[in-house]
Amino acid sequence: MKRLQALFTALFLTLAVQAHAEVAPDALVKATSDQVLEAIKQNREQLKTDPNLVYRIVDERVLPHFDFEAMSKLVLGVNWRRATPAQQAAFIREFRSLLVRTYAKSLAEYDEQGIRYLPLRPEADPAEATVRTEIQPKAGPSIPVDYRLKKSGTEWKVYDVSIDAVSLVTNYRTTFNQDIQRIGMDGLIKQLQRRNAGDGA
Repeated sequence: MKRLQALFTALFLTLAVQAHAEVAPDALVKATSDQVLEAIKQNREQLKTDPNLVYRIVDERVLPHFDFEAMSKLVLGVNWRRATPAQQAAFIREFRSLLVRTYAKSLAEYDEQGIRYLPLRPEADPAEATVRTEIQPKAGPSIPVDYRLKKSGTEWKVYDVSIDAVSLVTNYRTTFNQDIQRIGMDGLIKQLQRRNAGDGA
């Protein structure tokens, strides 16, 4: 989990995917990534002291292109079907906030890492795409980061990310399943609410 969180800055910098059906997913990732990198460079000092600016960047350039309902279904697995509609809605809201907060915390640690985009491979399902990248730190080996996207209508949306072959969805599924077994669905939601409020786990 700590390794995933340490890499969230580089991860989210390339997750702001602008929806446009006629542009390949890898081209969309790269174009918007460049925009986010430029925004960070221009506002680096303000980002250190103004968390609201971080949230605005995330809200405007990243979150609209995530399918949080699909991610939540995958993360919860069988627990999604067992949850009530109210619990499902509450979980989506808190899970979304968790990812935003993780990004906000890690953004200040961004250190001009390079991003290499690998050729897009055709999928069996034309509505699915995997954008493969490599984060290139100033020192040490590159880190593979793969983005899974699905097209709904004319929009491409991210529903999973793998960092160094570790799926974000799978990682959270394991953690949340253990939490649900221990404290139940309502307990997990309250736990996320506390974390998102800054009161710990």
